[in-house]
Amino acid sequence: MRFSVSAALAWLAGAVLAFGAGDLLAQPSAPSAVVLVDRIVAVVNSEVITSREVAERVRGVTQQLSRQGTPLPPVDVLEKQVLERMIMDRLQIQLAKETALRVDDLQLDRTVARVAETNKLSLAEFRRALERDGIQFDKFREEIRVEIVLSRLREREVDNRIVVTDNEIDYFFSQQGATPAAAGEYSLAHILLRLPDQASPEQVDRQRGRAEQVLLQLRDGADFAKLAVSYSDAPDALQGGAMGWRARDRLPELFTQALDAMKPGEASGIIRSPAGFHVLKLVDRRGGGAPALVEQTHARHILVKTSEIVSEADARRKLNNLRERVVNGADFGELARLNSDDSSSVRGGDLGWIYPSDTVPEFERMMNSLMVGQLSEPFVTPFGWHLVQVLERRQGDVSGERKRQEARLVLRERKVDEAYQEWLRQLRDRAFVEYRQEDR
Repeated sequence: MRFSVSAALAWLAGAVLAFGAGDLLAQPSAPSAVVLVDRIVAVVNSEVITSREVAERVRGVTQQLSRQGTPLPPVDVLEKQVLERMIMDRLQIQLAKETALRVDDLQLDRTVARVAETNKLSLAEFRRALERDGIQFDKFREEIRVEIVLSRLREREVDNRIVVTDNEIDYFFSQQGATPAAAGEYSLAHILLRLPDQASPEQVDRQRGRAEQVLLQLRDGADFAKLAVSYSDAPDALQGGAMGWRARDRLPELFTQALDAMKPGEASGIIRSPAGFHVLKLVDRRGGGAPALVEQTHARHILVKTSEIVSEADARRKLNNLRERVVNGADFGELARLNSDDSSSVRGGDLGWIYPSDTVPEFERMMNSLMVGQLSEPFVTPFGWHLVQVLERRQGDVSGERKRQEARLVLRERKVDEAYQEWLRQLRDRAFVEYRQEDR
């Protein structure tokens, strides 16, 4: 007998009904009660999402929104939004598995340790804090693994494919000259009503109608974050649509045209983009005056990478020994040439002049905490263990070549957000998703 996938899923949907012990032998005069333990709410390609999974995610989102002070939408609306987010996450995870994208335990342990450090806790203290909040450490750890996988997937599928041409940079500078106030920053939130690829007129009208409904509720005094949770199709919907601080020149021109005319606290009208319909809220703005001078740091370092042969303790011990030798008069540059695992070793570890945000946050924080001539203690970043020494600092304007590099980054960031939304839309359109309605 052949057993189809759809038949198997239908059988599985029924099989999640559990009976009390001895029910199969119960007397006809005393029918046993059927208890619903779990049920399938959606099929995503070859996998299922159950109501229990949705309920767990809803609890987590509810706690997060409550901590933020965001009013909660009706339960059925929140469940729908959570389910859509779970579907998109599941599609991305499936693609990562199909293409052998994985995160090893060593990288995961380092990331969890950095999360603990960010919260100013040791790993043991952080674990106890999670457990006090009712969060299982192993489950939290796997959620971090998923976040890393999704980040690397986006980097591979979207970020690394963005190209910015020299002509685009030239045009960017010509526009900057015409708009000298472009240096400001906006804190904003947004709601996106996404359109599918090659949307029909009916789909466009339906989403425009939903956007108009959002705008009407906003004008009647509704909370923007609550509406974002209820309506938005953007990845940040369950955070109330908050996008945080964004430099003006890194936002799409469609957004800046609206934001320039808005006051903090105001919401925009409906903005149409290739991704769909947007409604923005300007939370706050800052900057926009004359550009400040940039502080540059000249530094050198020694890097020791960990591996199956070199443990974290080994790397730290090696750097402590090297630091002691430098303090006692050994030449830093010579030790870097002989011991550093970085390409800068051929220059004695010299990194040249470093601009803000050139390095990973952990390295930049340590470097900025040092005085000129001071040598750090060993510290860890995603690349391994380091010793860093600050040689000199200066304040200065940015060179012409540096300005072009920064412009390239700005234009790339503009493109990335739009490309990511388009990639998500295509991923969703290609997938098989079936919603399972509760039996009545």
